[in-house]
Amino acid sequence: MTFRDTIQAALHYEPYDKLPVVSFGYWAETVHKWADEGHITREEAEDYCHSGDNGSGDRSIMKKLGFDFNWNSCVGAACDLFPRFEEKVLETHADGSQVIRDSSGLIVMVKPGVVSIPAEIGTSLTGRKVWEEEYLPRLKFSMDRINQKALEALKDDTNRDLPIGIHCGSLVGTMRNLLGVEQFSYLIADDFDLYLEIIDTMDTLCYDCVKAMLDTGAKFDYGHFWEDICFKNGPLMVPAMFDEYVGPHYKKITSLLNQHGIDIVSVDCDGCIDRLIPTWLANGVNTMFPIEVGTWNANIAPWREQYGKELRGVGGMNKTVFARDYKAVDEEVERLRRLIELGGYIPCPDHRIAPDAKFENVQYYCDKMQNLKL
Repeated sequence: MTFRDTIQAALHYEPYDKLPVVSFGYWAETVHKWADEGHITREEAEDYCHSGDNGSGDRSIMKKLGFDFNWNSCVGAACDLFPRFEEKVLETHADGSQVIRDSSGLIVMVKPGVVSIPAEIGTSLTGRKVWEEEYLPRLKFSMDRINQKALEALKDDTNRDLPIGIHCGSLVGTMRNLLGVEQFSYLIADDFDLYLEIIDTMDTLCYDCVKAMLDTGAKFDYGHFWEDICFKNGPLMVPAMFDEYVGPHYKKITSLLNQHGIDIVSVDCDGCIDRLIPTWLANGVNTMFPIEVGTWNANIAPWREQYGKELRGVGGMNKTVFARDYKAVDEEVERLRRLIELGGYIPCPDHRIAPDAKFENVQYYCDKMQNLKL
């Protein structure tokens, strides 16, 4: 069986030969540390940072570690601002920190030597006038958003061994990126009509991009959304509103995917996603990813008990064990074995591998998973 065949079999509860060992990439700091330690080359680290998931650097690093492929191996369109804003430094402070307007129009504080997500200060999207003049023109569909060359290469999938997903964009996550978490929350009360207009505009753009990609005749193995609209205590959007105003947009896109024979549709959302799962499932998104374990101990088992076999999963491997020892890895692999036996589930590190990960521990995990007997 090819990896493509195996993925379909595993997520459709059918027999397969061996479960693939799936990756979800690394922090840039991780690959640079591994290059400093001599595990990978500088060129591989730089290529990964430049090309990202499924690029030549990623494929080379995965081979050295023992991963088979990266779930984020997707082809997508420019489903957000096009063109993006030019990044601009607004202020520079004595300590070297800078206030920057980033390419999404978000105002952020960037501190030297700090590798975490920049602190949000504000947004350029301050009201309807700015929305209509600066943002709306950048959210109109055109074929310039579509990578025709990449799609041309996917029309003949006869000899393709690895699965390729069609990236369906983000129905809310990009909106949160444009507004920032605070303004994203306040806009519901400040200008509800604008709030809904932004959702409808961005989600219609995602649909138009997906339709244009499918119309080329390119063949895909699964659909994939990105959201990141939850944190450790739950969603950043009221679930009932998410269901009412965003759910129908998911349904429109997943119905289009189904018409093209794509019935595995995943969503990448970090944080505690439990309260959004019903909306995703009801509207054709059936595979949760990356099932971030976190402090809330996310796990596919209770979801499966609640929703049945319609719910699938990719992820849920607690990557923090990579910072520990082989014993911790063994215990995690044994925990995953019990989840794999539920069916419809493929383990994968629950987010990009962090800089505290020991290269040899990741190799050890991959070797254990490559030889896992189910």
